[in-house]
Amino acid sequence: MTIQSRNPATNQAFETYEETSPDALEEALACAEEGTEALRLMGVRERARGLERLADLLEERAEEYGRLASLEMGKTLREAKAEVRKCALACRYYAQEGPGFLADEPVKIDEGSAYVAHLPLGPILAVMPWNFPFWQVFRFAAPALMAANPGLLKHASNVPGCALAIEKVILDAGFPRGSFKTLLIGSKRVEGVIRDPRAKGVTLTGSGPAGAAVAKAAGEEIKPSLLELGGSDPFIVMPSADIGAAVDAAITGRTQNNGQSCIAAKRFIVHDEVYDRFRDAFAEKLGALRLGDPLAEDTDIGPLASASALDEVLEQIEKSVGAGAKLTLGGTRGEVEGCPEGNWFVPGMLEDIPEEAPAFRDEIFAPVALLFRVPSLDAAIELANDSAFGLGSAIFTKDRAEVDHAVRRLEAGATAVNRIVASDPRLPFGGIKTSGYGRELAKDGMMAFVNKKTVTVSGL
Repeated sequence: MTIQSRNPATNQAFETYEETSPDALEEALACAEEGTEALRLMGVRERARGLERLADLLEERAEEYGRLASLEMGKTLREAKAEVRKCALACRYYAQEGPGFLADEPVKIDEGSAYVAHLPLGPILAVMPWNFPFWQVFRFAAPALMAANPGLLKHASNVPGCALAIEKVILDAGFPRGSFKTLLIGSKRVEGVIRDPRAKGVTLTGSGPAGAAVAKAAGEEIKPSLLELGGSDPFIVMPSADIGAAVDAAITGRTQNNGQSCIAAKRFIVHDEVYDRFRDAFAEKLGALRLGDPLAEDTDIGPLASASALDEVLEQIEKSVGAGAKLTLGGTRGEVEGCPEGNWFVPGMLEDIPEEAPAFRDEIFAPVALLFRVPSLDAAIELANDSAFGLGSAIFTKDRAEVDHAVRRLEAGATAVNRIVASDPRLPFGGIKTSGYGRELAKDGMMAFVNKKTVTVSGL
């Protein structure tokens, strides 16, 4: 079976790869098992130096890898290059902080001595999505390599070139054979890898159904798992907010990565006093964005990643309008000169959305803004929490009491104040409710897959 790279701007295939055979998969698992000891023997300091070399290579190859990401999934070249550089930032963070995270922690006890050692578990399977084809992987790979856990990558099937490039750059940085392996396999073969005794844990970023299937298999095998799933993040705007700044942040938050981000601002919950002002300014800027070739410097919005993704969002909008929502801007199939077959979508805005509309409950993975009018902060928080998701949240206000109130009551893994939600290597990242469990990044991301071994000592 073959796997294709298909340019979403043209819907033309431009590269073909062979799926990993059963024999090659067996070899990869055996190699990863050996890689645990090879990484352990490198030592903490040498693994840190390896991450620094890896960061250098990522920065050197930002143009090459950024172009590859743009071609495979449609993000603008500007954003794609920035994504690769952010991966380098994560590698440097763990190179600098990792030795301290992994150091033995002494604990005072009544008799003798004790400490907690942080030891590798072994190969970790990462099931990763296409929307941030480099960043999603490196926020797992950097702490895993630092902790001496080999990585087994099952990437999304539409970004095989990115998946293989990640394996290559890690090995080019001097990490040993077996430290990281890309598996070009379909989703039906993932369970077999999870259940293989050589895989010691699994992390997934993706949909709710995929997360449930992975968690079920991992649970039955008594293996640790970490899930980062979907989101329908609320973006609250209060009367005291700087409306201009809120609008600018709303545009970025809803349209970055062509609107295809779990932590994108999706539900704009605006106080009645400033609703019209915010809405008009937001609509003007959203309508002015330029749809076009993601490799062009003047493009604001590239294509959606696949024809099926485009069909899905158009269906969600159609059903929401049928349920009574008002489509007040865009939200239609787009056109770009010279690329008639591309997955083009005109950024849209829905208002007056009833509870029975798909847009009220479901995640829309495209640049569609959902606007809601509320009379108070409590009403805004109640609406924000009326969701199965709990990934990120944002509030724009100059009132400190409102900030404190919202931070304590919003049901989410993160709350951004007067800024958009964004991942940062220094900060824990993850959600609650059906947005998943566990935390990536920061110290938490490294501790997710280590053996925190308690050691007590007497007679020495």
